[in-house]
Amino acid sequence: MGDLRDIKVGILKGGISGERKISFLSGEQASLALRRKGINVVDIIIDSSDESVIKSLICKESIDLAFIALHGEFGEDGGIQSILDDLDIPYTGSSPRASYLAMNKIASKIIFIKRGIPTPSFFVLDRLVDIDDEMISFPKVVKPYYSGSSLGVSIVKNYQDYRQAIIKAFTINDRVIVEDYIYGKELTVGILDDKPLSVVEIIPKQSYYDFDAKYTDGLSEFNAPAPLPSHIYKKIMEIGFSAHSALGCRHFSRVDIRLDPEGIPFVLEVNTIPGLTSHSLLPLCAKVCGIGFDELILKMVELAYNEKKKEQRASV
Repeated sequence: MGDLRDIKVGILKGGISGERKISFLSGEQASLALRRKGINVVDIIIDSSDESVIKSLICKESIDLAFIALHGEFGEDGGIQSILDDLDIPYTGSSPRASYLAMNKIASKIIFIKRGIPTPSFFVLDRLVDIDDEMISFPKVVKPYYSGSSLGVSIVKNYQDYRQAIIKAFTINDRVIVEDYIYGKELTVGILDDKPLSVVEIIPKQSYYDFDAKYTDGLSEFNAPAPLPSHIYKKIMEIGFSAHSALGCRHFSRVDIRLDPEGIPFVLEVNTIPGLTSHSLLPLCAKVCGIGFDELILKMVELAYNEKKKEQRASV
């Protein structure tokens, strides 16, 4: 592989998940940023999870590197990453295994617990008949175990809402997580080049930072950087990077955290393909560190490019 301006980058966008619309927005912004940086870019719209179809589509474009802007199922779960590995095409973001672990909230929480990384207590429901549990205390967070952008997520405070939330979550996945709701601040830590960038506080104007709050103008406010005591801020940065590392993520991610009133940070999840829209948090985390949007996108490509060069040198 030569200089970045000598290679062809394919922006993979669209996909098959409920986050397809957001993927198009992220892909469009990434494509524009790379073009502004003088990179040869081609947009590749993914409409299937069929391996042979996708391989044919990607090979037809003769790309040297893939920029993955696919969110949710078959974007963040290792599926597209495995196909690109088979094609020996470098790509932005984490490996298939790390992508799968981050997408699977049950698997990731088990790893967090084993590594001593605080995460809200939880239990798993595999079928609707499990929901009649009079011992449960509220409030609780109900969410599908395998989705993104807060799709299907509910905060519930009573049995009636609890039952409805579980039914809704089961329409998305066949397994559902019920976890303790952590009172406190909603925070996120951006990771770039395997180092924490900054902590941003999210202040949704409604009860929860849900899909609408994430992608609708005016429904959330942000403090960037988060106004926290320096020792708490440092602890959150460390916990965020620990979560990123525990799952084997590489290059970049975004780690969502709740900070309770006692100053204990609880990791909710790691996002290996963070949104890249005008409302997205990783670009905001980067901005705090003086990294503009175009520079952020270019850095993502550089990290993938350099990873491939390192592998090539190691094989000689």
